[in-house]
Amino acid sequence: MAVNAAPFNGMVGVIALIFAVILPMIHAAGLAPAPAPALAPTSDGTAIDQGIAYILMLLALVLTYLIH
Repeated sequence: MAVNAAPFNGMVGVIALIFAVILPMIHAAGLAPAPAPALAPTSDGTAIDQGIAYILMLLALVLTYLIH
């Protein structure tokens, strides 16, 4: 009797994506020296908007993948 491995292939892909994206960011953050404290806010809000947009796009991609 054969086992359908299609659902497991999708999970392996999601886990591989997490390892490929999240772990290098954690590793790089651990090695970076601490920045000097800023006197005033240095972002103008555009970077925050772009970060929120990237998170929403990633969420839409994951939801699309899970639905289909």
